[in-house]
Amino acid sequence: MKTHAWRTGMAGGAAMILMLVAGGSVAAEEAVNTGYFGDVAIKGYDAVAYFTEHKAVKGSEKFTYHWLGANWHFESAENRELFRREPVKYAPQYGGYCADGVSAGTITTNIDPKAWRIIDGKLYLSYDPGAADGLEKNHSKVVNSQKYWPEVKRTLMSADAKKDWQ
Repeated sequence: MKTHAWRTGMAGGAAMILMLVAGGSVAAEEAVNTGYFGDVAIKGYDAVAYFTEHKAVKGSEKFTYHWLGANWHFESAENRELFRREPVKYAPQYGGYCADGVSAGTITTNIDPKAWRIIDGKLYLSYDPGAADGLEKNHSKVVNSQKYWPEVKRTLMSADAKKDWQ
């Protein structure tokens, strides 16, 4: 349990430093969805490949980068380096939690890495392809997810939620 608390503290500190350096908000914030078990973001899929190859590509443990308390896997050293230089550019919105769920003010941890959209240059993940389609077709869902994210993030970062997820 101490390791989790330390990682959470380090993630918060890293996010704060990144916000100061970047001069803006951090897309992934401090809450990174690693599912119910483990510490791997996007179920091991390569965040950069969504942008460069326009498809979901499974990453490799061989090309791992640790950021915001999670391990991010990439299919190549080049993609890992792109992410390392600009993680906020490539990281999914809302820490990789389902954007459709966030648009309703809820937390949906179980995402499908193949259910994704890039909207206005930002990566959004969803729990299934229908939710990803709905997010793309209904811009109000993107607006609502931006509106509800601070509240959802507070819930995720609350002491009670952390205790329940440990």
